Amino acid sequence: MEFDPGEVLLLVVAIALTVLLLLLFTAHVTAIKMPNVSLGETEKFFLSPNSGRKELFPSIHDPPTKGLSVIVPSYNEEERLPLMMDEALEYLEQRQRKDSLFSYEVIVVDDGSRDETTKVALNYSKAYGSDKVRVLTFVKNRGKGGAVKMGVLKCRGKYILMADADGATKFADIEKVEAGLKDLQPWPDNMAISCGSRAHLEKEAIAKRSYFRTLLMYGFHFLVWFLCVRGIKDTQCGFKLLTREAAQRTFSTLHVDRWAFDVELLYIAQCLKIPVAEVAVQWTEIEGSKLVPFWSWLQMGKDLLFIRLRYLTGAWNVEMPKKVN
Repeated sequence: MEFDPGEVLLLVVAIALTVLLLLLFTAHVTAIKMPNVSLGETEKFFLSPNSGRKELFPSIHDPPTKGLSVIVPSYNEEERLPLMMDEALEYLEQRQRKDSLFSYEVIVVDDGSRDETTKVALNYSKAYGSDKVRVLTFVKNRGKGGAVKMGVLKCRGKYILMADADGATKFADIEKVEAGLKDLQPWPDNMAISCGSRAHLEKEAIAKRSYFRTLLMYGFHFLVWFLCVRGIKDTQCGFKLLTREAAQRTFSTLHVDRWAFDVELLYIAQCLKIPVAEVAVQWTEIEGSKLVPFWSWLQMGKDLLFIRLRYLTGAWNVEMPKKVN
């Protein structure tokens, strides 16, 4: 039985179009239209360990009262968090001693941990005071993106740094991303983002990885480039510095609460023409990653596809929501 090549081609095209339409339909109807930016009643407060009082978190819509806010998303990080906090606070305290005008806060966001992450973080709040170290504890796990987002929306800094709890990036490299931010001036509407990057370490990482993990990495990079973000080689480094205005504009419309949130953040930034710098930073792989190589990459691949399709169909948009709680 012979097949007409033209008919086969038409069949393939028809199947492809059907699959695309099904994906578009699924992405649109399953989309939650508004970003989840609300907190439970108990989550709206931070504890001041020295006084024992609970105080209400401020809002990113308030005027800034600190020079820098450091947001540390943490999930079951009782073992790795102290090393990161010790390094970060030592740097921040030294900088404050050298510059009396410099002020900071660190917000540790406990993303529904099952261990003693909140207790560990509160020890730092007790040692340094709740004006410098605050702990936002979720009742249920939201995902890294949700933790970073809510920490950002409750901070007081003129500049906002995202920093992972594992301390993989040398904290003093904040000076490098600050320089990258400065090089973007003048900032439109005072909005700019500077991303730490591990792209310069890629060849060394490939030499240590299995072929399968290398294939997954290249596949993910291609999907990021093809579907969402171009011009940024490393979207996933957890060391990013934003002006308060850029953070307010992007995080208020951020939908993805899991690992792919960085990609949506940069997608929104590029849609809004917010300038973005990419700066090489020192990075060391730390044991204890929460990423499960195959399933996490599969989830991120699905998220990337749905990010693009949901903005394409209008299920999501980059307009500011009318109200942010």
